[in-house]
Amino acid sequence: MLQLQVHIDSNSGFCFGVIYAIQMAEDLLEEQGYLYCLGDIVHNDVEVERLQKKGLRIINYDTLQTLHNECVLIRAHGEPPSTYQMALQNNLTLIDASCPVVLKLQNRIKTSFDKKEQIFIYGKHGHAEVLGLLGQTSNKAVVFENLDELLRHELPQNITLYSQTTKSTDSFYRIKGELETRGYDVSANDTICRQVSNRDKDLRLFAQKFDKVVFVSGTKSSNGRVLYQVCKDTNPNTFFVSKVEELQPDWFTQGNSIGICGATSTPMWLMEEVRDALLAF
Repeated sequence: MLQLQVHIDSNSGFCFGVIYAIQMAEDLLEEQGYLYCLGDIVHNDVEVERLQKKGLRIINYDTLQTLHNECVLIRAHGEPPSTYQMALQNNLTLIDASCPVVLKLQNRIKTSFDKKEQIFIYGKHGHAEVLGLLGQTSNKAVVFENLDELLRHELPQNITLYSQTTKSTDSFYRIKGELETRGYDVSANDTICRQVSNRDKDLRLFAQKFDKVVFVSGTKSSNGRVLYQVCKDTNPNTFFVSKVEELQPDWFTQGNSIGICGATSTPMWLMEEVRDALLAF
């Protein structure tokens, strides 16, 4: 036995938007035995599998077009207006679990677009939330992942800047500052979710306290990739796992103190399983 000292970060795990969506799904599954969900309800394969066993049916847009007279869950990431139009055409009941922070952002982008502002969105190409935001602008807004990519565009003098809710606040304000330094007029809308962005600071403090850190996240989670890097930069002895089976005893030595943390899409039950496995080494 390695007699590891193991602690789970109490700030890690689902953000309130994901908790709300999953609670809604579980209530409906209990009621009707199955439920369609447009896209993965959360970017975590093991949590998706758990809900699929209860009757959750993950569908894509192609399948959505063929569905009629059914209930479909909209996950926390939100959806573009075209999804709501399709639901009307096919007599679908949408159970809307869009995160309130995302909905507020969608509304602000729509207002900017209606005012004919030139909109630039700091976000990940093809991400579900970003597709919902783009839909508010009839796909006319420009999405960029970093400053270099943004500067490759022909930029107008007046820029309206938005961000995907899970991006880093530091990066957002760095981009704003750099644009202003170059002489652009920037109207910056900081719509980043503080419950997510504050985790950077919390995780740095957490990761410092331990000999080793195990970061638990789904491989599809962009938030997970960012937060894992935060941990790794703070504590080089940080290991990434997406499920318990990936843990390796030779990462640890006798009596190590281990911190377990995760993304906003990582369920607490999974971090608890990782803890139990580590305690058994």
